[in-house]
Amino acid sequence: MTEAMLPAQLFRDRFGVDDHALTRVLESALERPVDHADLFLEYSTRDSAQLEDGIVRRGSRQIEQGIGVRVQAGERQGYAHSDEITVESAMLAASTARAISEGAGQARPVAVGAVTAPAHDLYPVKTPPTEVPIERKVQLLEQIESYAKRRDPRVAQVVASVVSEQRQLLIAATGAATQDTLVADVQPLVRLNVQAILQGPSGRREVGVQGIGGRYELERVLDPAAWQPIVDEAIRIASVNLEAEPCPAGTFDVVLAPGWAGVLLHESVGHGLEGDFNRKGSSAFSGRLGEQVAARGVTVVDDGTLEARRGSLNVDDEGTPTGRTVLIEDGVLCSYMQDRLNARLMGLPVTGNGRRQSYAHMPIPRMTNTFLLAGSEEPADILRSVANGIYAVSFGGGQVDIASGKFVFQCSEAYRIENGQVGAPVRGATLIGNGPEILQRISMIGHDLELDLGIGTCGKEGQGVPVGVGLPTVRIDGLTVGGTQG
Repeated sequence: MTEAMLPAQLFRDRFGVDDHALTRVLESALERPVDHADLFLEYSTRDSAQLEDGIVRRGSRQIEQGIGVRVQAGERQGYAHSDEITVESAMLAASTARAISEGAGQARPVAVGAVTAPAHDLYPVKTPPTEVPIERKVQLLEQIESYAKRRDPRVAQVVASVVSEQRQLLIAATGAATQDTLVADVQPLVRLNVQAILQGPSGRREVGVQGIGGRYELERVLDPAAWQPIVDEAIRIASVNLEAEPCPAGTFDVVLAPGWAGVLLHESVGHGLEGDFNRKGSSAFSGRLGEQVAARGVTVVDDGTLEARRGSLNVDDEGTPTGRTVLIEDGVLCSYMQDRLNARLMGLPVTGNGRRQSYAHMPIPRMTNTFLLAGSEEPADILRSVANGIYAVSFGGGQVDIASGKFVFQCSEAYRIENGQVGAPVRGATLIGNGPEILQRISMIGHDLELDLGIGTCGKEGQGVPVGVGLPTVRIDGLTVGGTQG
């Protein structure tokens, strides 16, 4: 039996839910005319440990299990869920979801067949990360703290955490415009976070944060060759911030560093390209397919098929295979990210972007790994082209208005650019602008595309899902920068 088939055996043997039971539930959901119905069964294990001041202060192990039933009729959706996985609870959820969504749909017979494995296997993990003994994870955290304090005597405090997850899913779907689906997937996930707090001679403290993660064996994170560079980077960032001077305010040409700076693209542009906002006309990109929305050379992609990446999935949470969706090509808007509902209502293809936090949530259009493709410019030439500007390496928090595209983002690491040279680090830099406008103001794109290290979590409508971001070195002309005093 393949790894992807294990959930079917789990739900059959432990909970008594087999393909015949799934068919009965779907038939119940389709007793009145509807357009689509699906079931989502989940059994997930998750553990975490956090070390602070040399002591493991937090530790947990959780099991999350449940079933969700969704029914769609026209634009209406009914959803009901239960943490009790039985045929009876599933039938009750189906009748509840059907009652919520009653409308003029199209009835059809149900023909749930044998469970299938996803078309591709992006994370062939042999040992689930949650099965690695917790003692080994605690040992890792202790090694990290010891290494950090040896690395730099200014390290006053280390906070480190490791999180492991194993998610087993079984998804059944049917509908007038839906091919009957019964698919299983096993989704591992690991993440290591390191926070180093340095204290300078004056007593001032600054923090540096770095992490790594993805859908792979935990052994990869346990390897010193993987975690030591993460600790080094956290210390480096904190050291830079100790030396940072106040950031000036004004309008500057801004250069974004490759990699994690792609979170700016994710937030300021990516959400505006999700199907629900565009179907409702609430996005700055609504109704603009085929239009020039960005500068020439700007190509933005969402790709859920990158092996072992944090944002990747074999299938989305509706059972649709993930894919590579070109959203903007050479500046022209050519696609949105779609789940089943919004694709059907907009008459557009499903893209495998229907995602949910857990069985207790209804799927909505979400990003997977979203990034801007590389150009041809030398990164050093991009920096040399700026006489007076800001080099934004990494970002912390931010806010975005989807309808207008306006955003405000705080830089966690940034520098002055003076006469084409990277100068002093600055603190308190805030980038203020409009997502669609900055796409038009991109004037140079480097050839050095990098993806982030696997730490991103995206929030939308109260749901958090793992995602990836990426960017090459990019120059944006005339961006407003908020500074700090003193």
